[in-house]
Amino acid sequence: MLLHVRLSGWACWCLFSGVFSVFSLQQRLTVNLNGKWRLSNSNGSLLLPAQVPGCVHSALQQQGYITDPYFRFNDVSYRWIALDNWTYTTTFTLSAELSVKQKVLLVFDGVDTVGSVSLNGIAVGKTNNMFCRHDFSVKDLLKDGENVLQVGLLSPILYASEQRKAHTSYVVPPECPPGVQKGECHVNFIRKEQSSFSWDWGPSFPTMGLWKGVRLEAFDILQLVQVSSVPLYNDAFSQWRVQIELLIDAVQTARGQLTLSIPELDSEQTFQTHFNPGKTKSNFTILINTASQVKLWWPNGHGEQPFYRLTIRGFQDEFLIFSTESKVYFRTVELIQEPVVGSPGLSFYFRINGKPIFLKGSNWIPVHSFQDQVTPDVLKNLLQSAVDANMNALRVWGGGVYEQDLFYEICDELGIMVWQDFMFACAMYPTETDFIQTVREEVVQQVQRLKSHPSIIIWSGNNENEAALATDWFDIPASQRLKYIRDYVMLYVDNIKKLVQEEDQSRPFLVSSPTNGAESEQEGWVAENPYDPHYGDVHFYSYILDCWDWRTFPRTRFASEYGFQSWPSFSTLQPVSIKEDWSYGSNFTSHRQHHEDGNQQMILQTALHFHLPNATDPLKRFTDTLYITQVMQAQCVKTQTEFYRRSRSEIIEGKGHTMGALYWQLNDIWQAPSWSSIEFGGKWKMLHYFAQSFFAAVFPVAFEEDDTLVIYAISDLSRDLKLRAVVNVFSWTELDPVCTLNSSMLLVPGGSAVAVFKQPVASLLAGCGNCTRLTCLLTFQLEDDSSQQGPTNHHFLCSPKDAQGLRRPNITVKVEEKKTCFSVTLHSDSVAPFVWLDVGNIPGRFSSNGFLMVSRNRTVDFNAWRPTSVAELTASLTITSLRDIY
Repeated sequence: MLLHVRLSGWACWCLFSGVFSVFSLQQRLTVNLNGKWRLSNSNGSLLLPAQVPGCVHSALQQQGYITDPYFRFNDVSYRWIALDNWTYTTTFTLSAELSVKQKVLLVFDGVDTVGSVSLNGIAVGKTNNMFCRHDFSVKDLLKDGENVLQVGLLSPILYASEQRKAHTSYVVPPECPPGVQKGECHVNFIRKEQSSFSWDWGPSFPTMGLWKGVRLEAFDILQLVQVSSVPLYNDAFSQWRVQIELLIDAVQTARGQLTLSIPELDSEQTFQTHFNPGKTKSNFTILINTASQVKLWWPNGHGEQPFYRLTIRGFQDEFLIFSTESKVYFRTVELIQEPVVGSPGLSFYFRINGKPIFLKGSNWIPVHSFQDQVTPDVLKNLLQSAVDANMNALRVWGGGVYEQDLFYEICDELGIMVWQDFMFACAMYPTETDFIQTVREEVVQQVQRLKSHPSIIIWSGNNENEAALATDWFDIPASQRLKYIRDYVMLYVDNIKKLVQEEDQSRPFLVSSPTNGAESEQEGWVAENPYDPHYGDVHFYSYILDCWDWRTFPRTRFASEYGFQSWPSFSTLQPVSIKEDWSYGSNFTSHRQHHEDGNQQMILQTALHFHLPNATDPLKRFTDTLYITQVMQAQCVKTQTEFYRRSRSEIIEGKGHTMGALYWQLNDIWQAPSWSSIEFGGKWKMLHYFAQSFFAAVFPVAFEEDDTLVIYAISDLSRDLKLRAVVNVFSWTELDPVCTLNSSMLLVPGGSAVAVFKQPVASLLAGCGNCTRLTCLLTFQLEDDSSQQGPTNHHFLCSPKDAQGLRRPNITVKVEEKKTCFSVTLHSDSVAPFVWLDVGNIPGRFSSNGFLMVSRNRTVDFNAWRPTSVAELTASLTITSLRDIY
């Protein structure tokens, strides 16, 4: 194989935020072992080239042994891959420079998952945790000339099954996923991506491979394994300090001077130090000059994201032996759980730099079943899409992976707060010594890797495992319940929580999500009702109750999961399906749905307010059905999110002060129905376009209570505003407002939700000509003395299926090319709800979509992600509105 050899000084692995320049008297050698390896299965019947980093499935596809694993039913057809054992092999030649080094390490940044490593036929070590970095000392095993490196990987399915069989004392549920997921069993017995054995939104592809980089590291004196920096603020002295942690691997005792400096803040300190042989962790603190003005990192929408350069230099006998540089961001985070006036329970909100912040965003799942196929462009696109929808937070969900460094670096730069779960989800877990030990190593490594990132504002031990125990998901006999609670506390409290708080004192830790937080702790870490809206965070799903009725939603302190399913666009499904699949009742649409009764639930929820598609052409009926599920999802999540945002400033019947809305889920892992707002491939669903508005910093929300229309003004701004509500009443048959109503100008304090308009619907309509609930609808906006503030919103006075006068709008279109994008100008004959523009497989994004058209003309922009033309866009563009599907 081609070797990439790097001679350098005292270098460090890029496992944290920052870029390093390195100078040294000692030479450190790196031999990159990434690239083309050989891959074989257990009986040798398959032998093929394989890229590292990579996985078996990707290699088989790249070499033509299998087609696209996402195509049709291939998730089941290719089950054999994960039932086999596979071996990766490479050869490399030992250089003279490397052979004379005092210490040589073979480093694997990530092995998926259960592996045996051998060098020149001699066993080097084993791996059993996808989330751990492994290094092995191999100097004595290297030989002149050609060296052979092998990594044998066991079937994760069979390994998990064997681990389960060995656990004979009691069951660790769940044994298997629901049948509708078409998945594999006992994933809780193996430390790998839990959703790789299937989930209710994703396929079963239990991967195997060298999913991160492989290399040799050679040095004579010592090497820097990792650097982390955590800024801390001392209120008593009004002073910042930066806590710096160095993980050093030394061949022998090394003594010298260490100088830490942040030149822009005129801050520098020097320490006399020594490093003992082996791996050691050393902590140092630099005090920031109080005469320097520190610029703070803020979440998106609340300020900028400035950083400073931290330089660490080592000297021995006055000679510079190393120098590294990294980014440091300054911010504080607090999770406030304290009594609430007028309410039982405790508050639950985040304070960043002393300011209460309403978290607006979604939940992040793995971007692809095969992590080697997650490109920087895909990550950047998804995270930029979150920011462009006015999000400031994402929850990295606990059934996937700890994301790659680039993910957190982009979040730092964009101001996206990250709620970081540890990778445990919807299950109980074993607590044998070897399992606990590998989890401990996983936790320490991940916290050390990630804690320098200001974007991460909280660690959370698991996803839904407290709720699973408390509400008895797994039918655990009462006589055994204490045993499972003891295991739960041992894993998440005695081990994970303790380790996290030892490694990182700069941010809060929650044991689970959902949880009652401090109240759960008082109840022995498993609350009687972890969904209690008076405490902590809540996950809430209801697919049968009317999602337009805000009374069905819990008025929580913090909504960290909620959502509704929809289908992706036809252009997303088409590459992984064939013509016979293109109906809502096909085997394909049933196979792709991994949530029990999910397809039927979407139709039932849709039918509450909309006519179902009835086209005679089968393909049009199918595409119309995809469209109407997206309409339903967008309107449902909009209604629920608006409810949470307007509940931030009030307590009603002891509930309220909601300070977070993270819907489930942002992204998709494959082309299938799910709760996502962005389809696999990056295309925005209607929900994501809606999120641009309902997460806006200033936004009006309307609802009805006792037949009275109430409009709230919501502001995330720091400054106070004076605003009025302007309500336009439209007839379904006319494009000019029937009448317009204005409220009085009212004070809207920064960071609040205030009622600015109240009027009985009957009296409102009585003053608007011949309007009735069935014949008219409302749009409304907020204005100050000079202009509109925030987007326009809408409120339907009846279900659109009951609307009188709604007719086909006969929308015509003209596409024109501009300097940096294309403009699309629409002309409509009548009111058109949920106008959806689709350009098929031309990747890109509209400036607005899924909108209510109450004007004769409207222009939106289209930003293409590849070269295109007016002719191609015009030919590809389809326009659908609600009245076009029946």
